[in-house]
Amino acid sequence: MENINLIETFSEFKELKNIDRATMMSVLEDVFRGMLVKMFGTDDNFDVIINIDKGDFEIWRNREVVEDGAVEDPNRQISLAEAKIIDADYEVGEEVTDEVKLLDFGRRAILTLRQNLTARILDLEKNNVFQKYYDRIGDIITGEVYQVWKREILVLDEEGNELVLPKTEQIPTDYFRKGDTLRAVVIKVEMRNNIPLIILSRTSPVFLERLFELEVPEIFDGLITIKKIVRIPGERAKVAVESYDERIDPVGACVGMKGSRIHGIVRELKNENIDVINFTNNLQLYITRSLSPAKISSIKIDEANKKAEVYLKPNEVSLAIGKGGLNIKLASQLTGYDIDVYRETDSADEEDVNLEEFADEIDGWILDELKSIGCDTARSVLNMNVEDLVKRTDLEEETIQEVLKILRAEFD
Repeated sequence: MENINLIETFSEFKELKNIDRATMMSVLEDVFRGMLVKMFGTDDNFDVIINIDKGDFEIWRNREVVEDGAVEDPNRQISLAEAKIIDADYEVGEEVTDEVKLLDFGRRAILTLRQNLTARILDLEKNNVFQKYYDRIGDIITGEVYQVWKREILVLDEEGNELVLPKTEQIPTDYFRKGDTLRAVVIKVEMRNNIPLIILSRTSPVFLERLFELEVPEIFDGLITIKKIVRIPGERAKVAVESYDERIDPVGACVGMKGSRIHGIVRELKNENIDVINFTNNLQLYITRSLSPAKISSIKIDEANKKAEVYLKPNEVSLAIGKGGLNIKLASQLTGYDIDVYRETDSADEEDVNLEEFADEIDGWILDELKSIGCDTARSVLNMNVEDLVKRTDLEEETIQEVLKILRAEFD
């Protein structure tokens, strides 16, 4: 009966846990030999034969035939009288091989063997899952939402392995319920308390890169290269692409006819706004493209300090900065340069004063807040109404009124 239980144990794991034949046989033999060492002190003189396909196994012990009464080690030696019971032709000095029945070990030993076998194969399965996903870091996987918690989502893959999508790796507008199918990229795999922990992400730039590879055959085939991706998940992303084939327009290929290719990516990312731009080694042109859709008048670049001063017409400043400053922030990340936006001044505005001149009267953090929306001079602030300043900055109306009073006094 115990033999049947053991057979069920390892045939069950063979079918359900997808462990290869050679590894399974090695584990089984190792477990059996561990039991033999524990019971007899050694396993050197035992042969363990395992038949995975039939779910069967045999244990044979080899002992030397010695004279009656000369047995010193019952595990390695057998008396001539006992040997002749097995086969009357045995003589002293010959080797006797007889089968050791599992039931002879006792119920406790069999139970221990079964527990060890189960534990070893479970450990093996954990290592297999770890290695499988460690090799898939950076790949997109599709899974089913099994449980939704406040801080994370538990996802099951097609084999029933548990994957985790933390709240911090979810797009802010993501909303999933149990049973939903989701796509994410594997970003981290580690063993925690001897359990493989597979971390997924939908906010990583790698996720966006893999989506482009799925939607744009030219990227998958290597005809178009993604040079860099920066994104603020759920809000906006910028993707710099390059083609080594002059016949291929990389931006057009990524966007597709009437946006057919990029629409699928945008939907997957919950309507994240994606700007695809042509990469170039011409730094001025690259910065200009990165600030799209704003039109740049001129640029001054400080390569030593990685800074760029961009000059635009007043009506282009808000486009360059973007909602909440997202456009200029992503452009800086994409190019690797700190970008400062300045308004072009007409001759009538020559009397304008840089905001830095008011540092003695206005707190620095207030000046920084105004500069973050493209207002770097006194007149650029005065040209905006109070409502717009309140809406686009984190300043209170009372503070803005006080700032405007100070700035107006400069020109009165």
